Amino acid sequence: MLPLPDLLRALDSGELSPSEHVDDVLSRLQSDTTGSVVALDADRARERAAELTALSAAGRRLGPLHGVAVGIKDLVDVAGLPTRCGSRLLADAGPAAADAPVVTMLRAAGAVVVAKLHTHEFAYGPTGDVAATGPARNPHDPSRITGGSSSGPAAAVAAGHLALTVGTDTGASVRTPAALCGVAGLKPRRGAIPGERVFPLAESFDTVGLLAADAASLAVARTALGEPGASAAAVLPRIGVAGDDWWRPHDPVIADAVRAAADALTALGAPVAAQDTPGVAELAATYPVITGAEAYATHRHWFTERRDEYQPATAARLAPHAEVPTHVYVDARRERRRIGRALLDRLGASCDVLLCPTTRLRATPIGATEHDGVPVLPSMLQLTSPFNLLDRPVVALPVPVPGLPAGVQLVGITVGEDVLLGLARALEGALR
Repeated sequence: MLPLPDLLRALDSGELSPSEHVDDVLSRLQSDTTGSVVALDADRARERAAELTALSAAGRRLGPLHGVAVGIKDLVDVAGLPTRCGSRLLADAGPAAADAPVVTMLRAAGAVVVAKLHTHEFAYGPTGDVAATGPARNPHDPSRITGGSSSGPAAAVAAGHLALTVGTDTGASVRTPAALCGVAGLKPRRGAIPGERVFPLAESFDTVGLLAADAASLAVARTALGEPGASAAAVLPRIGVAGDDWWRPHDPVIADAVRAAADALTALGAPVAAQDTPGVAELAATYPVITGAEAYATHRHWFTERRDEYQPATAARLAPHAEVPTHVYVDARRERRRIGRALLDRLGASCDVLLCPTTRLRATPIGATEHDGVPVLPSMLQLTSPFNLLDRPVVALPVPVPGLPAGVQLVGITVGEDVLLGLARALEGALR
């Protein structure tokens, strides 16, 4: 699959029609072996593509994504398709009555929705191997995880099925699968892309995001959704490379990836320096308390009455929060605000963008809870969740390494998405 900018050039020039593109995508999805597809909307997609092809023949374009096939995480409502959230509890869910706003925006931009894509059950996990339909499989090694919870969106891009997908990110769920599958992901600030008609995990942090082959594709997609996609800063932003022990990955290849990214940014002329992050461990400790309490609040009735229908791993994560006193949740929220304000002030005084690894491990075997004695779940979550707690925009970017993919995060401390995406585009160019 062409990256999004190249695909759009082919569609705009007439080299490729929307119908030809959508037929090709549907063929790819029908023969998918990654488990990333949970529902195809083939008939409606072909009908819509035919309408867009007729517009193209008349010299008209509906919008900036005219004719582009997109896939949607199965946590997000698509009118006419059920939202099952990767769970047996929703196996009999009826078709959604309306599109989520993000889907409406994509359709208005000319995109063609072709499929609902795999999610870790109820988005409550960063591995992507816990769902009623079975695990999603990493295109780089089908015995290994994709990361989660936007498992299908990442795998579908990495497998070359789709140029653009929609995911969600509450603590890791766009960025971890992007890193493990070797694609790019955008976690905007919360609410930057509307989050209505998306099944909640933890409403303090739930964020709609995007996945694509590269940062250039993310920038094009973000522009299509009404934001300035990427801009070049008049002066390159100050880059802080997270240097505390907290950020040390267990896999040395990931550490090499961070160094390669820092060296490339230096070569571009950006001021790059080591950055301390005091209080980050204490901040991160509030995340499972807040998320667990909010997730349990959403699930408490089902969990009480239908616990056996949850996947065992999901039930095991929800169960401890049934007995947690309310004051523990309130205290964690207060600590989040206190520590977060101090950390942002400290970071903003010396850097505009923080560079750090996305995960501590690369893709681990499906079903593994430990790898070389290292617990898998925290390794896939601890380096991403601080930026949900801080509500900062993040671009997750793959870095070329031997073997399985590895990725880094570019975190906007004093800059917004546009500067961040511009920097990410420059970095990926320098890394090639």
